[in-house]
Amino acid sequence: MSIQEKLSKCLKEGERGERHKGLRKIQISEEKVKGHLDKAIHNFKAMLNFQRNGFSDWSASASFYCLYHCLLSIIAKQGYESRNQSCTFALIESMIDEGKLAFSKESLREIFDTEITENLEHSSKILDIRENMQYSIKTSLEDEEFIELKDKTKRLFDILRREIEK
Repeated sequence: MSIQEKLSKCLKEGERGERHKGLRKIQISEEKVKGHLDKAIHNFKAMLNFQRNGFSDWSASASFYCLYHCLLSIIAKQGYESRNQSCTFALIESMIDEGKLAFSKESLREIFDTEITENLEHSSKILDIRENMQYSIKTSLEDEEFIELKDKTKRLFDILRREIEK
């Protein structure tokens, strides 16, 4: 399915009322843009606190949602609301293709890459790390794994924040 077909499907799903599971065109709201950025910062702090308090498995989820809320902030700035991760990623990819974002597809693929379908346990993509920690029986990341995750999250957060603030 092409990105445009996916977006069309997502927008149709967004018409289903408040409990939609797609994309919806909304009034641009600086409050929502700022709110998603604030939530991203909150999640970054949570990632650090989880690790510090012995719950680094939850750091992976906080890392992903830190970056995901940055993406939600970016689409809110363009007048969209999303209730579906794959719809959000498709919209961001479309915005990159249209030259609306300086954020690269390579950077987006550090968060989530549809091409990876095997060896998810060894994937370095942030969504895959989150899913591995969420669904496995592991209760912590190794110190080196956490440092890599934190550094990657911070680097991508800084890139996305610049995109939001321009």
